[in-house]
Amino acid sequence: MSQSDLEKLPNIGKVVAEKLVDAGINTPEELRKTGAKNAFLKLRLRDPTACLSMLYGLEGAVEGIRWHSLSDEKKKQLKEFYQSL
Repeated sequence: MSQSDLEKLPNIGKVVAEKLVDAGINTPEELRKTGAKNAFLKLRLRDPTACLSMLYGLEGAVEGIRWHSLSDEKKKQLKEFYQSL
C-alpha cells in the first residue's frame, strides 16, 4: 500500500503521509483504527516537534473533514491531550 492512499484523506499531505508510513500506519483504515491520539503519539516518538495542528489534522482525517471544521469541544479535548504530553 502506498502513502498516496493516505494523501487522499483531508489534512494529509505528502510529508505527514510519509511520517505515518514510517510509524507503521499505511492505510486510511489503519489510521482510523489507530485513532488520532495514538497515531500522534507514534509520530511524536519519531518527531518531537510534532505540533497541535498536526494532531488536529489527524483527527480531521479520521473524521473525514478538514481540521478547521472540528467542533470547538473536540479541539478543546485535543488541546488538553496535547498539553498533557
